[in-house]
Amino acid sequence: MTYQLVTLERDGNVAVLTLNRPDKRNALNTALRDEVRAALEELEADDSVSVAIITGAGPVFCAGFDTSEFATIPPAEVFYGESAVRYHYRLQRFAKPLIAAINGSAMGGGFDIAVLADVRICVEGASFGHPEIKFGASTLYGPLAAVIGGSLARDLCLSGRRIDASEAHRIGLVSQVVAADRLLDEAKAAARVIAEAPLATLKEVKSQIIAAAPTHFPER
Repeated sequence: MTYQLVTLERDGNVAVLTLNRPDKRNALNTALRDEVRAALEELEADDSVSVAIITGAGPVFCAGFDTSEFATIPPAEVFYGESAVRYHYRLQRFAKPLIAAINGSAMGGGFDIAVLADVRICVEGASFGHPEIKFGASTLYGPLAAVIGGSLARDLCLSGRRIDASEAHRIGLVSQVVAADRLLDEAKAAARVIAEAPLATLKEVKSQIIAAAPTHFPER
C-alpha cells in the first residue's frame, strides 16, 4: 500500500512506522488514523517483522486530535466515530510487540498511542498530557492506569496537566529517557532484544497482554 501520511521502514525483523505530518505536529486527523491502522495491519501480516516501533517526524511525537476537522466533522464523530473505533481497536490489538519512540510532545491522542504501546522510550524534551478533557473529550483512563497505577492515572486524566520526561520516567510511564539523536538507535536496540525470541512466542505473550487489557475497543 502507498501511504501519504505515514512512512514504513524495515530494518531486518524490526519495522519503524513514522507519523509523517510534521507541519501539523503529527495531529491525528481521520486520514492519518486510517493510515496508521492500515500500516499496523500490513506489519501484522508480515512474518518477516517481529517488532514494530512507532515514532513521529519532526520535533513532536503527536499533538493529539486535529481540531481543524471540527469545521467539517462533528467533534463526537472525530472522537468516537467509525474511524476512531477501528483505529483504536487495531492499535490496542496489534499482535506483535510495539515500542513507542517518543520524539517530543505526546498530547491527547498522542499520549494514548504511547500508552497503548508495549514499551515507551522518550527524548529528554518529551512531555505528556491530556488537554482534550478541557474541550469535552473523555480521556483513556484504563490503559494508563494499567501502566502507572490508578491514583496517578486519575490525576492525569482528570486534570489534563502536563508532565515532563523526568516525571514520566519516575512514575514508570517510560522505561528510558535518551538524547534526541539516540532515540531511534535505543528503540531499535530494545526491539532487537525483544526480537531474539521466536515470533510465535512473542505473539502468544502479546495475546496475553491484550486479553488482560482493562479497556477493550469494539471490532468494526
